[in-house]
Amino acid sequence: MPDGSRLSPSPALRADPLADATIERIFASAETGDDGHGFPAAAIGIVNREIRTWQTNGMLAGWRAAPDVPAPIAAALEDFVRQAHGLPAWADAARIARAEEQFMDISLLSCTLLFCASLPECYLMPDLAGVLHVAGQLEAHTDYRVRSTAAMIFPVMLHGGLTDAEGGGVAQVLKVRLIHATIRHLILRGSPEHALESGPVPPLPASGGGLHHTLYEHGWDVARHGLPCNQQELAYTLLTFSYVFLRGLRTLGLALPRADEEAYLHAWNVVGHVLGIESAQMAHTYEQAGILFAELQTAGARQSFDPDRRPELAASLMAAMENEIPLPLVRTFPVQLTRYLCGKKTAQALGLARRVNLPARALFIACLGIVLGFDAAVRVFLPQFSISRMLTRVLGYRFMARILMDQTRPLKLPDVLLNDVNAALHRWQTDPRQPGWVNKVEAKLAGRSKPGSDKPGRGKQ
Repeated sequence: MPDGSRLSPSPALRADPLADATIERIFASAETGDDGHGFPAAAIGIVNREIRTWQTNGMLAGWRAAPDVPAPIAAALEDFVRQAHGLPAWADAARIARAEEQFMDISLLSCTLLFCASLPECYLMPDLAGVLHVAGQLEAHTDYRVRSTAAMIFPVMLHGGLTDAEGGGVAQVLKVRLIHATIRHLILRGSPEHALESGPVPPLPASGGGLHHTLYEHGWDVARHGLPCNQQELAYTLLTFSYVFLRGLRTLGLALPRADEEAYLHAWNVVGHVLGIESAQMAHTYEQAGILFAELQTAGARQSFDPDRRPELAASLMAAMENEIPLPLVRTFPVQLTRYLCGKKTAQALGLARRVNLPARALFIACLGIVLGFDAAVRVFLPQFSISRMLTRVLGYRFMARILMDQTRPLKLPDVLLNDVNAALHRWQTDPRQPGWVNKVEAKLAGRSKPGSDKPGRGKQ
């Protein structure tokens, strides 16, 4: 079991030695492009091609690069997979399985919490928002960010995602880990160790060569912003998928039993280990997670990023959700739900405090009070009953079916993952906790023709 101690120096100046050493070996052995700046275009293409083959956990055991991969790059990738693909000794399969059961039971609500809690809190860190902005002008590509996030969450949390050979959680997390290291090395134009010893990385003239060139040419000041994708940012992001998720359930009156909360935190700590996060940056109880989350937020707020990209990222995310709601009067509900789940301080930092007119705000407050009050009264007789659960499932279905599952959007999901998520979406059409009439209302509001159908109803496209 990892301990809860804190390490020094600052987590903002620590990254991922294994993944960074891997990318350093790859870039050092690669031929550079003809742009005059030493951009390792060929190496990036080879790495991207090879990691796309990591589809299941079982494929990682004894994995070998393709025969045409240059020997130094093949050796670096194979060494990385051999060292990184195993679960930690403290991983508890029973607790991981329990977390998977909770995720399946929570189902569509998890998508609403991803959009209205986890991602907004992720954008709150100024430096992290700055990295996200650099990595592809993200406010113009919200779909890509959301789908890439889902491409990690679902393989991890679906049945056997971390523990079964047929699961894809470990494989997907290792892809993300190498992507983080690649981003670091491109932005810093070298290893983190070199960047810590040298001065700021100056910007280069824009070449218009795409995302990787944009990262390479942007410039970075480690003394001011820390390392890109550093331990502080990684640990904070991990908590947005675990602690913020659990906090959202509590806020909605749908809290899990304590043992289940700790199982959920444990599963994500296992993910964190595979992702290269230090054990000292993990929490094991809800209370510990809350303290660590606040500490990381405070530390991150000290590192201002100019210009502040957070409002742009948040506005783009809100717009993506609002576009999937057909009724104008309730179109601002995602913004208001985000403010309710994340709190006033986060809403102000993200520029969400003044985006709602008075009638819409009054309607949301009235609906929230009625729903929570009605739920509390009915649960005296029916403990599993919840209108708030039904309404957040409606939002989750719309976001999942129309943003995550739409293959015409950026970042086409792999067929294996698409099939798994499709199966989960079909299973989630009916909420077994609710009476039949509640499921019928949910199907109507979600745009499905009937409970259990994954086809949108007429007029709901």
